[in-house]
Amino acid sequence: MAEKKNDGKITKEMAISEILEKKPEAAAIFMRHGIHCLGCVAAHFETLEQGAKAHGLNPDKLVNEINKAKKEKKE
Repeated sequence: MAEKKNDGKITKEMAISEILEKKPEAAAIFMRHGIHCLGCVAAHFETLEQGAKAHGLNPDKLVNEINKAKKEKKE
């Protein structure tokens, strides 16, 4: 079975730490939604879906918001 490519998109199956590594601007989104455990041990194995559900959030909406986020330009 061929491995499915996601074109660099964030998915709800990814660990929170992996998302932050690939898309650092997601940190502000997580914080805005009350997911403050970005540096804790759970972030290394907890998926976005698990974290979202634990905080009463819709994981699909959170994924969409993160994938739409643009990298902030540094001046």
